[in-house]
Amino acid sequence: MRGKNLDGEWGQQLPLWGSTQAGLPFPTMQIYRVSQITAYIKDLFDSDYALQDLWLEGEVSNYSRPASGHVYFTLKDERAQIRCVMWRSQAERQTYLPQNGEAILAHGRISVYEAGGQYQLYVDDIQPAGAGLLYLQFEALKERLAAEGLFDAERKRPLPPFPRRLGVVTSPAAAALRDIVNVLRRRYPLVEVVLSPTLVQGDEAPFQIVAAIEALNQHTDVDVIIVARGGGSLEELWAFNDERVARAIYASQVPVITGVGHETDFTIADFVADVRAPTPSAAAEMAVPDRQDLRGAVEGWRRRLAQLMRGRIEKERRALRYRTQVLRRFSPQAQIDNYRQRIDDLMQLALAGLKHRLALARERLRTLDSQLQALSPLATLERGYAIARHLGTGKVVRSVAQVATGDRLEVRVSDGQFESTVAS
Repeated sequence: MRGKNLDGEWGQQLPLWGSTQAGLPFPTMQIYRVSQITAYIKDLFDSDYALQDLWLEGEVSNYSRPASGHVYFTLKDERAQIRCVMWRSQAERQTYLPQNGEAILAHGRISVYEAGGQYQLYVDDIQPAGAGLLYLQFEALKERLAAEGLFDAERKRPLPPFPRRLGVVTSPAAAALRDIVNVLRRRYPLVEVVLSPTLVQGDEAPFQIVAAIEALNQHTDVDVIIVARGGGSLEELWAFNDERVARAIYASQVPVITGVGHETDFTIADFVADVRAPTPSAAAEMAVPDRQDLRGAVEGWRRRLAQLMRGRIEKERRALRYRTQVLRRFSPQAQIDNYRQRIDDLMQLALAGLKHRLALARERLRTLDSQLQALSPLATLERGYAIARHLGTGKVVRSVAQVATGDRLEVRVSDGQFESTVAS
């Protein structure tokens, strides 16, 4: 009996039981090839978008990088493990590659290596677990708050053009406060500064920052608030990635400017604030007008344009990532990836087979050499025998009947030869 398989082709079917009952036909089961099932499972993996863009955390083991330049390793935790591969082109772009025993975060997609019949992670980025985990927490909180509308440009309020009173949320001992005061004195000495002191790093900092912002809103009539601190590491700036601080900025009744870290530092507070300044000094410059109003206006438009461009670029990047995932599913690149790894496997098998054959050939050669030595006439001469030949004919003398008195012979022994004459 025959029926259709997973690919719509006709294949053999076998009965489940050996006899019929009441004239009913044999129930049948479909017989598939291993490659058909594996290809079907691979398509299930590749069509699941949740498996095409993910981060995995674990410990590295079985790390190897053969001559092809591709990187192979296993990522494991206390309960499970998964094989991983990173192609050479992506590995060469990495600033960090792990070693066995290191905890990492690996980004990529999960698919099936058909030749080996196993699923694995195709890695395109690797980060150390510590810094990578903070980054993932940052991105997760950023995405969630953005979905709630906390980052929406429509809710961001314009700064007052001529503030009378300005609130500052920072540490009284911080250099950021001195920088802000110096800038305000130079640009707009008419403004009054109200300090709401707080810690700017550590476990207690988020609570104090929230309290300082709320105090300025409830007990003062400031026109704008600057939330600031100097530069530092990701961990030192982490208080400004706290959800409580973000919601306090969002709930502020007056506009908020953030000036946290250096120009390259971005925090969740920056995205929620009405204005993000690259440094505390720059925050002070944005809060008050400059004597050169025209110059200040041009600078404001430049910053606004940069903000819009960043939003557009991020939107296009998301669209590109989606299209890339769709194209990857239908691209022949998946087969090429499998062939790449298959070539590595076959090269290893061929190398092992060649070494085995060479070992067998050497052993056979040693055996033949031993046999040849055993059968060599030189070995016989070593035991005290000699070979006699007629000088005239060169024939080997095998019997006394072949010589006569006076015949001259050439006698060969183990270490040379000499002539002799047959006596009576």
